[in-house]
This record gives sequence, structure tokens and C-alpha cells, in this order.
Amino acid sequence: MDIEQFTVGPFAENTYLISEGSQSILIDSGFHSPREFQVFKDELAEAESELIAVCLTHAHVDHLLGLDKVLKEYEVPVYLNHTDLFLWENFAEQAKRFGFHTADFDFTPEPLPEQSAFQIGPFTFDVLFTPGHSPDHVSLYFAGHDLLIAGDVLFRESIGRTDLYKGDFELLTRSIRQKLYTLPDHTKVFPGHGPSTTIGHEKRMNAFVKEG
Repeated sequence: MDIEQFTVGPFAENTYLISEGSQSILIDSGFHSPREFQVFKDELAEAESELIAVCLTHAHVDHLLGLDKVLKEYEVPVYLNHTDLFLWENFAEQAKRFGFHTADFDFTPEPLPEQSAFQIGPFTFDVLFTPGHSPDHVSLYFAGHDLLIAGDVLFRESIGRTDLYKGDFELLTRSIRQKLYTLPDHTKVFPGHGPSTTIGHEKRMNAFVKEG
């Protein structure tokens, strides 16, 4: 399994393309400029891979900025946790607060519930419900590849902000301790912003959330 990272948009959000054989899934979709989106399209074409789905860790604006571009080019399902759809249903209002002008989406994504061995095509991963940064947040754990897509929950030596809609510091730290710090120390962590890390490094070095 291959993973390609695109750091995109005015928020320097990390969007990931994960490929297995001739199929790929896109995790989050922060492409803002046409150039950023073209880089993604070129990468997909060069790999001769078919995009089969988009998975969203959560519905904050910086992770959805490029979703309309993706769906105009590729007819694929979109997956999002349904615990709280307020952010999804109010995407245009979110965008407006940050100076972007766009429209709400006219569909409801496929559900992405907390579940072990969730499967999309050739991809099998555990969906870990990790609220605290946002009420709909999930992290995706590919156990067979020792790989975690952490979204905006856990960063290298930092954590996601908790001052937005239904942000909750205590809930966020509990999500990290109970759902992420219980993974093997060698698990590679790919966050929604900033450089990659490992679970073991964060348990030792993260000043915001200590192990235990």
C-alpha cells in the first residue's frame, strides 16, 4: 500500500492519497487552487490508479475545500461519520467565516461509523471515533500497515484545537489516550497538519497529552 501526501490550501492541510494495486482512496480534500488539484490529478494518472472513494476525517472547512473539484472529476462516494452532521450541513457558513464563498453540498455522505475492519474496495481499516476537535471526528487505522490517519486529533508534539464548534479539550485528550495511545508504539501517524510522527514518540514527547 502506498501513501502520497499533499499539503494544500491556505491552512496547509494534509490530504492523503492511499493506493493499493490499481485503486485509490482520497482522505480529506483540502485542494484550494487549481494547481494543487492538478498535481493530485497528475499523480493519480501517473500511477494508473482509479479513485474509488473519498473518506473525510471530519467536516471542517479546510478538509473540504477541494471536495467539489474532486466530485466534478470523479464519480465516487464520500464517507463521513454521522454522529453530528452540523458542520457538513453548514459548510457554506463555515467557509464564509474564513472568507471563502461556496455553496452547501446537496447530498449526505455515506456513513463512516466506528467499526473494526471497515472495507472499501481493497482497503480494510479500523474507524476510530475520536471526537474533541470536532464532534464528527474519526481516525483511520490501517493495522496491517502500521499506519494511522489522525486527522486533526493528534499532531507531532501537539493536538488539535478545541475552540471551535463542540470542541472539548477533556474529550480530545480522552480520545487520544483511549483510542490512539493504545495502538502499537511503532504506528506511523499521518496528521491533518504538519509532519508525520509515531505513537511512541507522542506518548513520550507530547506535552499536551501524556500517556496514562
